[in-house]
Amino acid sequence: MFLNPEELRNDPKRLEEIEKASLRLVVQAIHEYRAIAEETFKEESDLVADIGEDLTREALDKLGMSKIDRRIFGKVDYKRARYVFHPEYSIKQALFIDSKAEKISGQGTATLQTSQFSMSVRQIRFNQSLEVAGKLPAILNLKSESFITTTLFVKYNYQEQETRRNSLRSITIAALPNGILQEAYNPDVSDTVFVAGRNAPTLGEEFRVRLSFARLKSKARWRVQQILMPPSDFVWDD
Repeated sequence: MFLNPEELRNDPKRLEEIEKASLRLVVQAIHEYRAIAEETFKEESDLVADIGEDLTREALDKLGMSKIDRRIFGKVDYKRARYVFHPEYSIKQALFIDSKAEKISGQGTATLQTSQFSMSVRQIRFNQSLEVAGKLPAILNLKSESFITTTLFVKYNYQEQETRRNSLRSITIAALPNGILQEAYNPDVSDTVFVAGRNAPTLGEEFRVRLSFARLKSKARWRVQQILMPPSDFVWDD
């Protein structure tokens, strides 16, 4: 009845199709909630990161999605075991969605931890070639069931106002490729979607990396979508 996620190792086109459909779902939910998001950033005095997490969860809960009664773990704000339905197949998915909020000057990247993705990071750092594996499995096994993992990021880009309130300017939503797609998106240190993260190895800080939205978009335009505030219209970028 269900497609075995292991089959996707030999079917990257179908895997991309699943990730694209998942991104469309989240973009739709956030777009419908953008006016509330804009008002919340303006009125709330909580930490912006907390506001972003709450808004993403509320938007997804309002839209709704399928659910499988399996608990999944990870350092990501929103986690859901669910079904993905397609006219020609269905598959079980572990969907991970992390929310971030940052001043608009940093809207070009998103800072990630290795626990949030399944790709390996291949890049040059401190003039040396580096390869660090993501800690999230490409296929998650729970109680003898297999789930394809999909990681999305929702980035709230805001500007501080003199009133100490924040003005939400745009929302960037990106689909990070599953590790199975490693060779298409980060085959080596010179061909990567990542840039150096905000961590200091000399201080023993945990490895972090930044996802470059521009680099990811150059690989596949649809993987990065930007939502502007009302009354601006949204057009899916393919």
